[in-house]
Order: sequence, then C-alpha cells, then structure tokens
Amino acid sequence: MQSYVVCTPVTDVGMVVLVIISCYLKHRIRIFLNLSKSIYLVFSVTLTVERKLRKKERKREREMENGEEKIENSEAKDGSICGFDSLNELLSTSLPPHLFQEVNRLLQGLNCGKSLETLALPDSADDLSLKYDFDIKAFCFRAEKEELREPQMVRVGLIQNSTALPTTAPFPDQKKAIFQKVKPIIDAAGASGVNVLCLQEAWTMPFAFCTREKRWCEFAEPVDGESTQFLQDLARKYNMVIVSPILERDVKHGETLWNTAVVIGNHGNIIGKHRKNHIPRVGDFNESTYYMEGNTGHPVFETAYGKIAVNICYGRHHPLNWLAFGLNGAEIVFNPSATVGELSEPMWPIEARNAAIANSYFVGSINRIGTEVFPNPFTSGMV
Repeated sequence: MQSYVVCTPVTDVGMVVLVIISCYLKHRIRIFLNLSKSIYLVFSVTLTVERKLRKKERKREREMENGEEKIENSEAKDGSICGFDSLNELLSTSLPPHLFQEVNRLLQGLNCGKSLETLALPDSADDLSLKYDFDIKAFCFRAEKEELREPQMVRVGLIQNSTALPTTAPFPDQKKAIFQKVKPIIDAAGASGVNVLCLQEAWTMPFAFCTREKRWCEFAEPVDGESTQFLQDLARKYNMVIVSPILERDVKHGETLWNTAVVIGNHGNIIGKHRKNHIPRVGDFNESTYYMEGNTGHPVFETAYGKIAVNICYGRHHPLNWLAFGLNGAEIVFNPSATVGELSEPMWPIEARNAAIANSYFVGSINRIGTEVFPNPFTSGMV
C-alpha cells in the first residue's frame, strides 16, 4: 500500500482549492510525499502558463466590471511569501532549474523513481474553476504493477475553502453562502471522477469556537440535517462518497453538541458518523465550551471505494489515535481541521506524514483558508 499525505494548513491566501489524488490501494509500495496549497509547506504544482493567463484575464474582467483597481504590489496580497503563493513557486522561480529539481526531490521524494505525475482534468472542471475562482490541482500516485491482482484505483478529493460572508452577517445567509461557494467545487470534483471527497472541519460555519459565545450553537444540526441533505443529492449525482464534518446537535440525547464527521455513501445513504476524539485545551482556548470528547471510538467505514476513517483535527497530535484507525483496518484516513498557521504550519508535514509512514495507510489532511474576524474574538469564558 502506498502512503502519502496531503497537508493544507490555514493561510491568508484567499484562493479556494480542490486537490484530487488518484492512488492505487492494492499495490504495496510506499512513497512519502507532502502536497500543500499552503504558502509555507512543501509542494504546490504551478498552473500552466495558459491557464494562469486565463485566470488573470478573467480576474481583470471582473475588476473592470466592478470598477476595481488592480493592486500590483505583491506585498498587498495577504498570506504570500514576497508575492509568491507557495513555497514551491518561490523556489521554482528563484532557483536555477537543475538546483530546483534537486531541492524538489529532497522535499517531495519520488514516485516509483520518477517525479510526481499530474493528472489531466476535463475542460468542464477547468471551466468551473475559472468561473468561480477556485484553484484545482490533481496528482497521480503510481505503484509497481502486480502480476496476480488487478489494481484498485481510487480518486480522492480534498476541499479547503474560506467562508463566504463576514461573521456579522445573519447566520442563515452565512450558511447559504457557504453552500453556494462549495457546490461548484464539488461539481468540479464530480466532473473529475472523484470517488471519495472530504470537506474541512465544521465546513458549514465560521470556526467560532474561540469566542465561547453561545449563539454560534445555532449552526449545529442533526446528522440528517440540512447539510447532509444538500450533500446527499450530490453524492447520488456523482456516485461519490462524501465526508462531511459538521457541528452536530444530538436531538435524541438532550441536544448535546458534538464535533462530528458524517460519512455519506455514493448512493446518498448515511453510512455512519464519527465524533472528534480529542479536544484542544491550550491556554485559555478550550473547545469543550461547546462539545466534549466523542463517544464513537475509532470506527472504520466500509465504502464502495475502500475502508476510510476520519481523525478530526486535534486528534492528529495523538499517535495512538492514528494507530487505532489503522488497527481497525483503515486504508485512507482523513484529517479535516481548522487551525491557525503559527501553531500548525511547522507540524503538518511531520504529523500527517508520520501517520502515513507508521501505519501504512493514506492520509489526506485538510484545513480551511482565509482570515475569519469575529466581533468578540475571545470572550474568555463569557457566553
């Protein structure tokens, strides 16, 4: 089995990204890579010149329609490194080709002795990314061919996105806007043949748990609530398994709140759910203001495309948490998260890659992007 990790820590870059991975589950060869949309981490394949020009032209057209002036100062772009969207872009632009190739080899490793292969995607997916201004990247992890077994090809999609409206907007409007923002990205994943798709932690809302304000609990919903129904239609449409991390309201047990990932089958059925195992209590930040440790153990979900598990956010700091999913038979473990750059950027390429190496399964790590500003950013216990 190959092992890989896709790490996407939070940044201030305003671009939404869909990462698509094709991998062979049945072939037993390992490759340890770190793919990242992050501006600080290892790898981000640069768009082709033609596509970059198309995106810039589309952006100019929108700016002209809105009467906006384009800012040329590279430092004005939030979250960039001296104007570069990624470490990979900075290195590829700054180093001579032969030096960049060697640095790239050390940072990425090789897949079957070769550089990582990018996937060609259908024009319909590319058109959606241009129309709705999100980035889409696709890679293929190959393995040595076996003689007695047919390969099991699985195409995995990971979505990270910023929120769509200010946190001061009415809650129904915020939620609806996020749905509208994510739908074309899911459509692009479907057009690209994604089999299993995972969204970021608490994707239906701003990550407001730092505020300790009770009103954000309004975003909580039952497992079969609005967001699940929204995704069930898309799962059926694209024959796709979708992992949907939400703030759950357990209506059968006193409306207790949980940080939950709902696993939706490719026929729109609810396969099951998993509740976050480990809750951060760091300094004055304490998510148990809203929910406690989950009670679902370490479930592995049998899907049409393989055995998957979900290690939600803070659980990535606990090696035995990763181990338990592997012992229960997981082939792919997702790590949907929402965390800040200063804390996590140095840790992402270590924790998730180590989990893949130590447990011999695939790891897909996701994080939201952008900057979320709250009226009361930290109320220190006030509700």
